[in-house]
Amino acid sequence: MIYLDNNSTTRLDDRVLNEMIPFFVDNYANASSRHVEGINAKKSVELARKRIGDVINANKDDIYFTSGSTEAINTIFKGVIETNQNRQKHIITVKTEHSAVIEVCRYLEKKGVDITYLNVDKDGLVNINELRSSLRESTVLVSVMLVNNEIGVIQNIGEISELLKEKNVLFFTDATQGFGKIPIDIKTCHVDFMCFSGHKIHGPKGIGGIYINENRMSKLEPLLWGGGQENNFRGGTSNVPAIVGFGLAAELACSEMEINEMKIKNLRDTLEDGLIKYNWVGVNGKVDRRTYNVSNLTFKDIEIEPIINGSLGIIASNSSACSSGSDKPSHVLKALGLSDKDTFSSIRFSLSKYNSEDEIIKAIGQIDSFIKSNYSHKSINY
Repeated sequence: MIYLDNNSTTRLDDRVLNEMIPFFVDNYANASSRHVEGINAKKSVELARKRIGDVINANKDDIYFTSGSTEAINTIFKGVIETNQNRQKHIITVKTEHSAVIEVCRYLEKKGVDITYLNVDKDGLVNINELRSSLRESTVLVSVMLVNNEIGVIQNIGEISELLKEKNVLFFTDATQGFGKIPIDIKTCHVDFMCFSGHKIHGPKGIGGIYINENRMSKLEPLLWGGGQENNFRGGTSNVPAIVGFGLAAELACSEMEINEMKIKNLRDTLEDGLIKYNWVGVNGKVDRRTYNVSNLTFKDIEIEPIINGSLGIIASNSSACSSGSDKPSHVLKALGLSDKDTFSSIRFSLSKYNSEDEIIKAIGQIDSFIKSNYSHKSINY
């Protein structure tokens, strides 16, 4: 199988696995224990915290571990609302956000919170003027995704953060698909909260984190109470093996970022060049503002199920993994203006450092043969 669904999850890096194994079988002490083994486990957790902080140029003490980005998103949204109980509450987000953001917003709407869902243009970008005009006295949080998980479009977080800093409004960005793939400097983009996840960068599943600006901790009520872990912010026994693995995965992603970008971008461009030779295949999203590993293509009037279900030896998807089992059209592509029919004919190919040129050429050949065999009247349109 040719695995092209890396925005869903990635293969664990062998070096990360080797780093984790001792913490399952030898150094398995609880990081909250006060004996020497517990202290050593705690040191390993703190090293991972520093490695992750270094990726975004943040102080390690501003990094808090969670089970993943979904928990982090719930922590931020619910925490901000809990802290602002005695005032009218308004949140601004974007129609193309990950389902974890959309669903927690729908939950909060039931609790009386007013939510504004910003439009995007045909390229998937937020209009800064629409954001500015949507701000109110009651706005307590703005959430704009750094990199979209379906189309790879990169929002102008710096410009947005400057506006919100001026208005003194809290700013959260879901950086799950950008962390470790593109340069992020927390000192220049001025976000208050940022989340990320280990399994998107060849780390383990079940571990993620939040960056919280130290000056904003008083604005956030914890989601999970317990034994005082994570500086009394997130209760629960530390998942030391996963934390250690996440830390090394982050360090590797950062140190190998330029090499990975060069390789993966060439593979993605090869894939696109091989498929958009048909004049009825189009790229979704702003072509020159995408992460280098994502290609979302619409195959107009093509039944794509055999391409995405593995029948052709290819693993891809037609939406976020968190909603791929739904019979509803992609909310991201709908927000770009695609029809229901075209959203169901769209495929997200997401590549990683483990893909090869031979795989990409083979994938193009498999799709090409499928189209020529089943849609001969379309395959002549070069």
